[in-house]
Amino acid sequence: MRPLAIFGGTFDPVHLGHLSVAWEAAELLDAEVRLMPASVPPHRPAPIANARQRVAMLRAALQKQSRLSLDTRELERGGPSYTIDTLAELRAEQGDRPLVLLIGADAYAGLPAWHRWRELFEVAHIGVLSRPGVEALPSAGLRAETAARRVEDAAALRLSPAGKVIELAVTPLEISATRIRELLAAGRDPRYLLPCGLFDDPSVLAPYRSA
Repeated sequence: MRPLAIFGGTFDPVHLGHLSVAWEAAELLDAEVRLMPASVPPHRPAPIANARQRVAMLRAALQKQSRLSLDTRELERGGPSYTIDTLAELRAEQGDRPLVLLIGADAYAGLPAWHRWRELFEVAHIGVLSRPGVEALPSAGLRAETAARRVEDAAALRLSPAGKVIELAVTPLEISATRIRELLAAGRDPRYLLPCGLFDDPSVLAPYRSA
């Protein structure tokens, strides 16, 4: 079965860096990729834009294409957005379909700090998004936990619903949501850092312009 990949974040705001790596991961895995905005991220400050505003931005960003889609279940569930809860819910829905959690190399290195992190491998594969030629540097404990799980070929993920780790060399764009918020707050126009759909409706970016 074609894998379902999940790419989470606050998307505060969603920018071209998010979309670029999600698009490449979809190609590399031949997978459906869903962008999933977090309700209350456990490891970072709460977003400036509220749930409704972030959904509006994502809908505007994802229009006129079919490879990437939006999943709002964490916003609808409310409370802390623990990844294990989300993946367990998806596993119950998707049966034996391969699930892939897409995370950056830095987030992967910090995986042992995640809530019930060892259980992630029971419900999903993990796709580590990394720069070409730059290897993720996980701790010795994480390396020991995942040594037997690593695969090189994306086709291997189709052979089981969960449990593997694959490194995906993508082309990250050095775009910072923090910097975008600063530019908007200063009244500037980050035209080529954000998807063009976000400029069609001036109200979409209002949470940052009024900050």
